[in-house]
Amino acid sequence: MRSRSSDPLDLVLTAAVERIRTAVVEVAASNPVVLIDGRSGAGKSSLAARLIASWPLHAPVQLLALDSVYPGWDGLERGSELVRTEVLVPHGRDRIGIWRRWDWEHHTEAEAHAVDPALGLIVEGCGALTPASAALADVTVWVDGPAGSRRNRALERDGEVFRANWDRWAAQEEAHIDRHDPQGLATVTVTTP
Repeated sequence: MRSRSSDPLDLVLTAAVERIRTAVVEVAASNPVVLIDGRSGAGKSSLAARLIASWPLHAPVQLLALDSVYPGWDGLERGSELVRTEVLVPHGRDRIGIWRRWDWEHHTEAEAHAVDPALGLIVEGCGALTPASAALADVTVWVDGPAGSRRNRALERDGEVFRANWDRWAAQEEAHIDRHDPQGLATVTVTTP
């Protein structure tokens, strides 16, 4: 899948998808787990969407975005742990995992969603990649880029609500990076412009 775009972000994401697709195929599993971690605005969601669109296996892949699980603006670490214990561990044991969507408007858990252990799984979001979760994954990805570019993309996407919480969230990202070294756990590293 070659891109004819001259957009630097598009070029980087296109190349990254090819590297991840190759890694997924090399795993030779019918239900591989791909973890995509990185800072806000780095391009994790865009990368995950592109990977889903060009998933290299015949069976479909499931997506779990940590944004759907974090229990509020102070929930990065808790969301990461919930996904590990309630989704990744069961998936690795060929059992159905269950996660509950966080209702950001009402500040409470909402409906439950099942994760089929027979299918591949992409988990995308800051906090996805820790030593404990990496042990349950087949392909691990770290995405990062310049702070200014990341901030502009994130605020363009999420607007004023995120602007008011940017520093609060960035502090949790830094704590996650300092504690878990997700970049060091990654088998694929992506640097966006």
